[in-house]
Amino acid sequence: MSIDVVGDFLTVIRNALMVYKRSVSVPYSNLKFGIAKVLKDEGYIKDFRKEEDERGKSTLVLVLKYVDGQSAINEITRVSKPGRRFYERSSKITPVVGGLGVAILTTSSGIMTDQQARRLSVGGEVICHVW
Repeated sequence: MSIDVVGDFLTVIRNALMVYKRSVSVPYSNLKFGIAKVLKDEGYIKDFRKEEDERGKSTLVLVLKYVDGQSAINEITRVSKPGRRFYERSSKITPVVGGLGVAILTTSSGIMTDQQARRLSVGGEVICHVW
């Protein structure tokens, strides 16, 4: 059993992309749902949904996106880890791959991209970088 549920979530996505899976299913949490929402809004995945099985357990299903046989996600890396949290102020948030990628942050205003955090002038914990 792992403590880093977000790290496991990102690893499941990475592994599914390497074998060109159409969709992936992970245990549900509000944090994973927020990350999936940002990924869909930014165009990195096609869709996501919450499903419940017959025992009442919730799962989050992500439909992955491929363009001309290549994944829409080139790289997805965990920045803040359980042993080392990484926080940034809104004025100090560094762009990912020269602004081509997205940093996903958890802030007091919710889970959002680095661009939204700069626009709202809020900082927070940098969860991951996607490009």
